[in-house]
Amino acid sequence: MKKTYVIVLFLMILFPFSTHSTQAADTKNVSVSVPTTTGLTGSDNSAKTFYLDMPSGVSSSMIKLGTLKYKGNNSVVGAIIVENGKIKLTLKGNEKNETLSVKGANGGYSRNFTTKPGNSIWRYAEGRLWQINDYIEEKGINVSYNVSAEDIETPSIAPPKTVVTTKSNPADPSTATWYKNESETISYISIVQSSIKITLLALLGDKGSTSVKDGKFIITYTIPSQNFEFEQVPDSFEKGQWVTGRLYYVTLPYYFTATAKLTSYSYAGTVTFDYDLPTEPTLTGSVAVLKPNPNPAKFEDKDIAVQLSLKGELEGYMNSSNIEEWVFYAKEKEVESTLQQKKNYSKALSSNTQFDFTILKERIKDDRYQQKYALTVTVRFTKPIVTNNGTITSLQQSFDAIVEIYKNIPTIILQPDPTVPPSSGKPPVAVIMAPAAIKAGEEFIVSGGGSYDPDGTIKSYIWDAPRAVEPLKDAYTTTWYASNSIGTNGVSLQVVDNDGMSDSTGTFIEVIEPKPVAGLKLTGSTKQNRKVTLTSTSKSPVHYPLVDARTQITISAVSGGTSSDIKYSGTLKGITTKDMLFRKPGVYKATIYVENTEGYSDTSSVTFTIIPDDPPTVLFSMQPTAYRDPQNGNKASIYIEDLSFTPDIDLIARRLWQYRYDSDGDGSFDDESWVTFSDGNLDHLYLEVSEVGRYEVRATETEEFGQPTIGEFVSSADRRSADSYSSAVQPVSERVVEVLNLGPQGDWTW
Repeated sequence: MKKTYVIVLFLMILFPFSTHSTQAADTKNVSVSVPTTTGLTGSDNSAKTFYLDMPSGVSSSMIKLGTLKYKGNNSVVGAIIVENGKIKLTLKGNEKNETLSVKGANGGYSRNFTTKPGNSIWRYAEGRLWQINDYIEEKGINVSYNVSAEDIETPSIAPPKTVVTTKSNPADPSTATWYKNESETISYISIVQSSIKITLLALLGDKGSTSVKDGKFIITYTIPSQNFEFEQVPDSFEKGQWVTGRLYYVTLPYYFTATAKLTSYSYAGTVTFDYDLPTEPTLTGSVAVLKPNPNPAKFEDKDIAVQLSLKGELEGYMNSSNIEEWVFYAKEKEVESTLQQKKNYSKALSSNTQFDFTILKERIKDDRYQQKYALTVTVRFTKPIVTNNGTITSLQQSFDAIVEIYKNIPTIILQPDPTVPPSSGKPPVAVIMAPAAIKAGEEFIVSGGGSYDPDGTIKSYIWDAPRAVEPLKDAYTTTWYASNSIGTNGVSLQVVDNDGMSDSTGTFIEVIEPKPVAGLKLTGSTKQNRKVTLTSTSKSPVHYPLVDARTQITISAVSGGTSSDIKYSGTLKGITTKDMLFRKPGVYKATIYVENTEGYSDTSSVTFTIIPDDPPTVLFSMQPTAYRDPQNGNKASIYIEDLSFTPDIDLIARRLWQYRYDSDGDGSFDDESWVTFSDGNLDHLYLEVSEVGRYEVRATETEEFGQPTIGEFVSSADRRSADSYSSAVQPVSERVVEVLNLGPQGDWTW
């Protein structure tokens, strides 16, 4: 699932750590919190891998690996290890099964669906007679009848006051947004289909009665009303000067309610471990670019002086008299011939030095040039130091530095006015805001709007970003990098204030590969033989769009069904949306492969369940005893009311009513034949019989799909049927009526 299913996440990431009692003189116990994560849904979240940062002052080499333990309610999958300087563990999610009431709305918790059905009312050519088009609920048919005008105008201004009925179909509940509350949504896949109900609200602007029958809205209201629009009468209607048509409509708001079943996973807890106290020497340090300033720097057609500052500092060690020497190394990265070495023999717990390099102007051939440097600081001890891991005679740390040079940076040439004394104001401060990393082809904003002048205003912004496709200008600019700029890219800014004073700064942006992100969304009814639509939600950087012809969707049966039960027309290649149908219930998996114009690709999968199509539940009511009526040809009239329903919001399209008579009075119907007395899809009807005795009634009902399907893959045999006899939902006693003679009645008056 993805998405697309719609899924609620509460993620609170906490990385505190606490220290506990000292385990020994040389170790300490600490704990690191697993990010508390709740509400994760989908099978992909049944297990989760966490990478936990080390507490401050603790390095991975200090951990006693055998002491790593998880404390919490989750189960650990595999071993807890240290990987790339972080604690890695995989936990099995705590499963929570939740049944809750949900609301299906129209894209917002308080946004109801609306339907606007109406009745066509037409005035005849003679101007005084109106044709009323009406719906007869009892018969399920549309009828027309004529009513004379009540006003005195010719032509009549409005039809006479009449009560009419109309009908409409509700929205597909799979198109609703399902809400747990006003802010949290859930996926339609989690909805129990048989629990979906429709809640009708009051008509907007009109008065009338509303109901739901056989999956349709039945609305009775009075015309004329203020809600109407003129319409063209059909060609079959008579023509003339005063012929006109009006469509009187009503607006009925409604929403869905249902029960949802969610399985979610949660994670929490801590990882505890022992680590060696830093009683042994630990070497840290830093490097800074002193020249050029600013960095990145503008190329001025001359050699560029580079100065790097390298510092080393000892921690967890206080015996400075045992320090023999500090040794510093620096070189252009991967160029051994440029290696420089410096030493410092002072017996101090920290030391620093500077290295000078030169970037020859002959190297600057392109608009952008980047030089990387590798630096190392080493401290050596006079006497070996005994630690828990053995003896050490030296410690070493390595660092990197980058210097960037650009051509063609615009400059402001200030011509001083000899009559104006030099400015004594304060210079401006240049500030750049830009993302640290961005995909190639993705647009982003570079801002210098944070720059300021302490005693005036910024008058101009001078940018240089050699590989940015859209030139930078003014305080804010939207730009992007092409794929040939993958790697580290520099951006520089010079600001000039109203006094003509300036300041410069720079930053680096890491341009990464323009990989797309594949995604699939599932809509429609996830029930067998219903239309399900798979839609790609995949994304790619705007300047490297997806190539639709290379998109490939694959569908497979995980359990319950087979590949032959997956039906669709055409191909699954080169499309972004596809309607399909599943012949059997089960678990299925859809996977999408996408590729963009730069050749980068990605895949994503969604697993979903197709539920069975349930047959109707057949129930009806009738009186247990009926009497022959002498005034009706000595026939007994038995009133029957259908109470059947479809548990999964389908429609009952056919009702077949039959009876059989216990002709030999032996109390058994097994030797009797069924006789059909109605095949008109009636839900209220009478059975008239002449013979005294017992009759058994049977209703056989066939559904029509209540959700969209794909006609070419289904047949009449796919419509579910049930009868009151075979399903035995209703007791036999409620399906049998006994016909008796009406007893004599005396008259005791004289």
